[in-house]
Amino acid sequence: MEKAYRGMGMEGSTARWYEKTTRKDYDEYRRLAQRFAAGLPEGGDVLEVAPGPGFLSTEMAKNGGLRVTGLDISKTFVELARKNADALGVRATFLNGNASQMPFSDESFDFLVCRAAFKNFSDPVGALREMRRVLRPGRKGVIIDLRRDVSMKEINKFVDGLELSFLSALFTSLTFRFMLLKRAYTKPEFEAMLRQVPFASTRIDQNTIGMEVWFER
Repeated sequence: MEKAYRGMGMEGSTARWYEKTTRKDYDEYRRLAQRFAAGLPEGGDVLEVAPGPGFLSTEMAKNGGLRVTGLDISKTFVELARKNADALGVRATFLNGNASQMPFSDESFDFLVCRAAFKNFSDPVGALREMRRVLRPGRKGVIIDLRRDVSMKEINKFVDGLELSFLSALFTSLTFRFMLLKRAYTKPEFEAMLRQVPFASTRIDQNTIGMEVWFER
């Protein structure tokens, strides 16, 4: 399954706008990092696919007990992520690359996370196959993303919670409505893609505006 458009990374001013907007939700990155790190071994290897400005990766690397790598197709995001990690004195590696052609050896990571980006991939099944390939046997990964069947009422409630300026909130809501929701998947669509990759196990947990897609190598 390939999407009709070719997924392109955000670059330049668009990437910087995204960084500024998502920074408003930083507490969520911190909560996710603590939640994921709690189940990982000391010195474990973590891969974040499409980390954007690197907020989740830097939070996971903060305690120094994990080796964290981020892979993003956007050169601007790689630069921003490195800058954000340096500003916090955090050791994390950020590389430029494609999710469906990862520059890593087989069985390189103990955990993998992809947040708010999978819907933009032009080769989603190819990306899932790569995610499985780079995970070590018995290790897990999770994709966190939007559901296409969520209502705009719930989207607007989410945007209101970001406490953006009026214009930023309006632009964000319009982006959800006319771009992100059109690219997102439903649970059955994700289940169909997962069936094409020989994961040991999979699970999809739906929430207010999105879902967590869990898989084990």
